Amino acid sequence: MKNIRIALVVLAGLLAAGHALPAAAVLTIEITQGIDGGMPIAIVPFGVTGKERPPVDIASVINADLARSGRFTPLDKKTFVAQPVEDRQVVFKDWRIAKAEALVIGNIKPAGAGRWQIEYRLYDIYKETQLAGYSYTETGDRLRLVAHQISDLIYEKLTGERGVFSTRIAYVTRERTPKGFSYKLQVADADGYNPLTLLPSSGLLHEPIMSPAWSPDGTRLAYVSFEARRPILYVQNVIVGSRTRVAEFNGINSAPAWSPDGTRLALTLSRDGNPEIYVMQLSDNVLTRLTNHPAIDTEPSWSPDGRELVFTSDRSGKPQIYRMRADGSDVQRVTFEGEYNARASFAADGKSLTLVSGAKGNYHVSLYQFSNATLQALTDTPLDESPSFAPNGRLILYATERGGRGVLASVSSDGRVRQTLKLQEGDVREPVWSPYNRPSPTKE
Repeated sequence: MKNIRIALVVLAGLLAAGHALPAAAVLTIEITQGIDGGMPIAIVPFGVTGKERPPVDIASVINADLARSGRFTPLDKKTFVAQPVEDRQVVFKDWRIAKAEALVIGNIKPAGAGRWQIEYRLYDIYKETQLAGYSYTETGDRLRLVAHQISDLIYEKLTGERGVFSTRIAYVTRERTPKGFSYKLQVADADGYNPLTLLPSSGLLHEPIMSPAWSPDGTRLAYVSFEARRPILYVQNVIVGSRTRVAEFNGINSAPAWSPDGTRLALTLSRDGNPEIYVMQLSDNVLTRLTNHPAIDTEPSWSPDGRELVFTSDRSGKPQIYRMRADGSDVQRVTFEGEYNARASFAADGKSLTLVSGAKGNYHVSLYQFSNATLQALTDTPLDESPSFAPNGRLILYATERGGRGVLASVSSDGRVRQTLKLQEGDVREPVWSPYNRPSPTKE
C-alpha cells in the first residue's frame, strides 16, 4: 500500500515532468498506422502568379494534414493527368479515372507589402459540384496557418466533423546541460511547426515543469514549476507572456484543470497534510475543498458541462478513476477493470474518458465508454502517459517512449490511426491539446 501511495504522489507530482530541446526544434510526424480505405483525395499543387515564390507550399501542408487525420488517402501527384488551378480547367472525368473522390485546387499571388492572396476550391468528383471555396489575404508568416484552416474546412465538408489542424499543442521539453537538465514549456501548431517557448530555461531553470493545462478560450496555460525548488502553480498568458502565481501552499500544488467557463481551477493540494482535490475561484483565489479522504486524491478533470469531475484515487487500494459532482458530493467509482487506472479526462461530448491503464508494469492509453462501462486499450506501447483529447474527440495525444527517448504520439479514439511526433534529438513529454480557440501572440 505504501508503494502505491508513493507512486500516486509521484503521478501527481515529479514523475509527470517532461523532456526536451531548444525552441527552434520542430516535432516531426511519422504515420505508423492508418485506416485502409480512407477517402481518395487529389490535392493539386497550387498555382503561383508572378515570379516571387511564397514561403510555404500550401498544398503540401494540406496534403500532410489530411493524411495524418487517417480519414483520407491523398493521391500521389505523379499520377495526376492534369494540374488545374482554376475552375474552368477542371475536367471531372480525368479525376474519376484517377479514382479521386474529391479534388482540391488553388492559386496564390502576391498582394503587396509582404502579403499574399490565396484562393482554393474543393470539388465532389462524382457529383461534379463545388463543395467549398474561399479567398484569404495574409502575410507570409501566416500562410501555414491559412493552410491548416483550409484543411479544417475540407475535413468538415467531407466528414461532417470539425477539423483540428489549426489548433495547437503544449508540451514540456528537457535537454541535458553541464549543470544537469533544463526544462522548457513550449507551444506549437498541431503538426509540430512554429514552436514557441513560453517558459525558457535561460540557464537557470534546472527543475521540472509539469501538468500544462489550456484555458477554454486558449489564451492561458496553467502549469506547475519547480524553479523555486518546490511546486508552485502558475497561470501564464500565452498572448503577452505574463504569468501569475496561483498556488504556492505548503506541500503539493499540482494537477490544474480548468472549469469549462474558465473561472475556476480544480487542483491537488496537500496543504492539510494529505493530497486532496480543491477548486479555486480565480477572481479571488478562494478555495473550496471537494474531497476529504485518507487516500490520495489527485488529477481532477471537469466534465464538459461543468457539473462533474473525475479524479484518480487509491482509496480502493490501487489507483482507480472516480467521479463526483462539482460540489464534491456523490463520489462514485468509475473503473474496476485492471490494477491501475489514472490521468482521466473527458471527450468533448462527455460520453467517454481517455486515461492510462496499467497491468504488470505496462501502461497504455485507453478509452472508457460511459454508455456500457467498457475500457478499451488503444495502444500497445509499454510506457504511455498524459493522454489528451483533440477538441473534436477524434484523436488522443499522449507521451510515450521510443528507442529510449520520450516522444509524443497520437492515436485515434477507435485505435486504428497512430502517429509519432518526435524531436530530432532529446525528449518531449506532458502534452496537452488546445481548444479550438486560437488567439495570436502579440508581436514585439
